[in-house]
Amino acid sequence: MAPTVLHLRSETKPLEHRSALTPTTTAALIKAGYTVNVERSPVRIFDDAEFEAAGATLVPEYSWVDAPKEHIIIGLKELEEKEFPLKHVHVQFAHCYKQQGGWETVLARFPRGGGTLLDLEFLVDENGRRVAAFGYHAGFAGAALALEVWSWQLNHSEPFPGVESYPNEDALVSNVKKALASGIEKAGRSPRVIVIGALGRCGSGAVEALRKAGVPEENILKWDMAETAGGGPFKEITDSDIFVNCIYLTKKIPNFVNLESLQVPDRKLSVVCDVSAASQDTTSPFTPVPIYTVATTFDEPTVAVEGLQSGPALSVISIDHLPSLLPREASEAFSQDLLPSLLALNDWQNTPVWSRADKLFKEKVATLPASALEK
Repeated sequence: MAPTVLHLRSETKPLEHRSALTPTTTAALIKAGYTVNVERSPVRIFDDAEFEAAGATLVPEYSWVDAPKEHIIIGLKELEEKEFPLKHVHVQFAHCYKQQGGWETVLARFPRGGGTLLDLEFLVDENGRRVAAFGYHAGFAGAALALEVWSWQLNHSEPFPGVESYPNEDALVSNVKKALASGIEKAGRSPRVIVIGALGRCGSGAVEALRKAGVPEENILKWDMAETAGGGPFKEITDSDIFVNCIYLTKKIPNFVNLESLQVPDRKLSVVCDVSAASQDTTSPFTPVPIYTVATTFDEPTVAVEGLQSGPALSVISIDHLPSLLPREASEAFSQDLLPSLLALNDWQNTPVWSRADKLFKEKVATLPASALEK
């Protein structure tokens, strides 16, 4: 029997340097008998030569479109907005199962071409836990940026400037340490930071970044479900300099903070990093941080909270792909977690983790309006 062919496509989302496969996991797949084709990419954090050294075959960008139907296309972020039907099995994040804007157009391309979407966001084990996620590095990057913004605001009147991906974690931590030292010198103290969701993947990443940057342990307030069970808003947030929100919500809970709770004369809070913005729309009714409505970007990382009567200026970071700040480490961790499932792709229809994703895909397709399938 011919080996299963996996085709890693080049990412097209702006400023996306991560990869679903890495040279390390590619080598493991090839050792297990897979053929791996890797599209050349000018933006991927891993050089083409690294994949070639791992045994992959380099192919042109966008060649997945004309690849044989039986090849499995692996990507990370959503495809470009096109109309042509999709004939392959696609493994990726598609962001079309929660009725996001334009979801019908995105999802309908698969049944129209006889293809299948196996969405990474909904790839879960028998207990419903995701088999791979970027949460740790989202929290790490978010907390690191929040420290930089805190320091910047103490020393500058203009908004925090754009940021770019770092080649590795050491480079990011080094930069944050320098920024933090400048802020501490100006403020005469270290910042107090509250992390909500501290026990999860995302929260643990945030706490680790704060520690590596040099924030004293006593200045890191680690909250999770027990501390928030009574319902907010919480004065501990406005008493902190920085608030990092690391929770994943599927229903409404009392707000952690709102515009009214910010209107206190002794507010110290000057930076909010809403890491959860990656998992829900910024205007979601579920958000427990209803103080902004703008998704920020690497080019413009912060948005100001309007209408505050007193206290320091308050900025929100709501970047929806924070792990891209550390694309190498984030990709390695995600791809290693995904590897056991990837190794079962040669029999994906009979493998529970993939068959669950296929079942969900079919359920979502069944909700499509007939008009979406007729294009």
